[in-house]
Amino acid sequence: MFHAAAASAAWLVLIVLGMAALSMLWGGLPALRRFGFGFIFSTDWNPVTRQFGAGVAIYGTLVSSAIAMLLAVPVSFGIAVFLTEVAPARVRPVVAAAIELLAGVPSIIYGMWGLFVFVPVMSDTIEPWLTSSLGALPLVGPLFSGPPLGIGMLTAGIILGIMIIPFISSVMRDVFMLVPPQLREASFALGATRWEVVRKVVLPYTRTAVVGGVFLGLGRALGETMAVTFVLGNAHDFSLSLLMPGNSISAAIANEFTEADSDLYLSALIALGFLLFVVTFIVLAAAKLMLLRLARRDGRTS
Repeated sequence: MFHAAAASAAWLVLIVLGMAALSMLWGGLPALRRFGFGFIFSTDWNPVTRQFGAGVAIYGTLVSSAIAMLLAVPVSFGIAVFLTEVAPARVRPVVAAAIELLAGVPSIIYGMWGLFVFVPVMSDTIEPWLTSSLGALPLVGPLFSGPPLGIGMLTAGIILGIMIIPFISSVMRDVFMLVPPQLREASFALGATRWEVVRKVVLPYTRTAVVGGVFLGLGRALGETMAVTFVLGNAHDFSLSLLMPGNSISAAIANEFTEADSDLYLSALIALGFLLFVVTFIVLAAAKLMLLRLARRDGRTS
């Protein structure tokens, strides 16, 4: 009976996951049949003329998540190293509790803070400096050109990065604490510095779990809705500039679902949800394959 109950619980997850994917695919079929494979790459989104494409939303989702990861991974690594290797014993529980509290803050709070506090800072200080310093450069210039609106890809990516820092840093801290103290003590006895211990002992020992934590944060960033909706700009316009407003899959669904006045419009939004499911599945599958390769290279199986 215990075996049957445990197996049923495991299979229930797969069944629910498959039913959710199939229901979204079924709801998005009219739009996918109407626009075909070009729906994925098209940048058109005009409810008046019934022309819909997911290119801008997919681009915004991937770019904002990439910016978030560029910010969150180094900061999370620094937090984890500080809490496990540097901080005094009395400081560690205080900082760890603060990080865990950040993980419990609702995403809409991050969005409101970003809109009313962080966006003015971006428009008045950071974006003008980026435009004047980097806007004229030949390669990265197009990424930092445009008016300092405050809202846009860069702001959304920074807010996402702040949101996922608690998740990634908590995973890194927990796995760093699992490193046997004998390994650290032996390295120090051989004359290794603290950074050498982290780089040559702690990271190799916890590499698989660290990669898993990073991809867990990436999955969180890909599906975030409310915080991104506040600061992304919600514009179906394709632009290489990170300072210009854009859109994401989750933000487009949240903003326009109640305004869908036709079956094709509603089907296009549901198709966006299915594409977000596919993108997230591909990212998590890639993470699992990477973890399997790391485990196989280390002589373990999972």
